[in-house]
Amino acid sequence: MTEASDSKPESEQTRSAESSGRCYCEEAREVFSRFTRAFEPPEDVRNHFRQARIEVLKGMRELLDHRIERLSRMNRKGTRVTVE
Repeated sequence: MTEASDSKPESEQTRSAESSGRCYCEEAREVFSRFTRAFEPPEDVRNHFRQARIEVLKGMRELLDHRIERLSRMNRKGTRVTVE
């Protein structure tokens, strides 16, 4: 939102948004977009975090593979039940 719309009473802001055909979520998206562009990290930082996310996922995959292997090795035998 702009400073001008912040100083207006809420009813005027509502009428302004309604008359322009825009909703508050669209305005919020624009503000958030400007904010994120202002604090956008350098390319090498983004690459580092991207690689870190990949490594975390690979670690989770290893944990799952280990658990699957362990469960597969267990020699579970069921109990035989006689049905009448």
